Amino acid sequence: MTTTPSQDQENPNSVEPVSEENPSPKKGFLAATIEELKLVVWPSRQQLFSESIAVILMVTLSAASIAAVSRFFGWGASQIFR
Repeated sequence: MTTTPSQDQENPNSVEPVSEENPSPKKGFLAATIEELKLVVWPSRQQLFSESIAVILMVTLSAASIAAVSRFFGWGASQIFR
């Protein structure tokens, strides 16, 4: 069973004309992006502040714990390989 490709598949590089019904891809993308941004539930100022503090605190604690482990293993290596 053989099928013939459609016109779109014959020339994948063809460009459709821009019209009212078919806006340019950039305008369509921009309009779709704006519509999606309207659906976003933005955080309140208080929620943004408290979650930012939580992130900063967790990053600081993670960095401190990684530094502590690194110093411990550095100290241990210096004790073994004198």
